Amino acid sequence: MEGHQVAPEIVDFYASAYDESARLSSTGQGELEFIRTQELLRRHLPVPPASVLDVGGGPGTHARWLVADGYDVRLVDPVERHLRQARAACDCTTELGDARALRAEDGSYDVVLLLGPLYHLVRRADRVQALREARRVLRPGALVAAAAISRHAALIDLAAAARLTPSTASIIRQSLDSGCHSRELGFTTAYFHTADELQAEVTEAGFTDVGLFGVEGPAWAALRGITIHTGESLTGSAHVASAVAAARIADSDPALLPASSHLIAFGRAPSA
Repeated sequence: MEGHQVAPEIVDFYASAYDESARLSSTGQGELEFIRTQELLRRHLPVPPASVLDVGGGPGTHARWLVADGYDVRLVDPVERHLRQARAACDCTTELGDARALRAEDGSYDVVLLLGPLYHLVRRADRVQALREARRVLRPGALVAAAAISRHAALIDLAAAARLTPSTASIIRQSLDSGCHSRELGFTTAYFHTADELQAEVTEAGFTDVGLFGVEGPAWAALRGITIHTGESLTGSAHVASAVAAARIADSDPALLPASSHLIAFGRAPSA
C-alpha cells in the first residue's frame, strides 16, 4: 500500500461501527442486492476453475459462493476484521491491501472484482488508478467487474425511510451536485456515481467492451420502506422475488439505471 492510505474513518467504520458480514442477508433489500450481484457475475464470469482477485472483498460474502462454484479466490481488503471474517467464511486466501496499489503480478488473474473500492475513493484520479491496477493484473482479454453506488441512492433511500426533511434535503442537493456523500446522513466517506461517470472511468482505465447494469432495479426502496415501517426483514418473501424480477427486466435499460442503488460495470482487459 506504499503511497496510499485508506481514510481512517472508513477503516474505523467497518472495523467497529458496522458489521458488513450481515448486510446482504439480514434484510430483503440486502438479499435483493446479493441475488442480483451474484446473477450478474455468473452471467459474465468465465467457467471455473479460474483465478479471481476479489479487491475490497470485505468479509467474503461473494468469495464464499465463488469458492463453492470452483473458483480460486484471493481476497484483498484494507480492514483486518474483514480478512478474519473472510477466512472463517470460506477457503480463500486473504491479503491486507489497497485497490490502488495491488501486490499481484502483471497479467496474473482471469477476473478482478472491485465490488466496493470505488465507493470510498472520492478523488476521480484514485478511482481510475484502482481500475488501472485491476487492468494491470488481468490477463489479456480477462474480466473486470466494478461496482458503484448510484448518485441518486441516498435521495431515494431517505425518501423511502421518511427521512427527507428540509435539512436532509439541503444536504442531498449538495451531494447530487458533487457526488460526495455526507456522513451527516450516515454511512462513511463515499462517492456516488452517475452511470456516465462509471462508464467513463472504466473506459479511461483502458478497458474495452464496457457494459453497465443496474443491480437492484426500481423496487429496492419499496423493500426498504416496508422493513422500516413494519419491522419485517422480508428475506425470502414474495416482495423480494418480485423486486428481483423487476431488476432482471430493467438491468440494462439506460433510463432505469439510476433507479438502482448500485451499478456494475463489466469490461475486458485489452487483448495482447
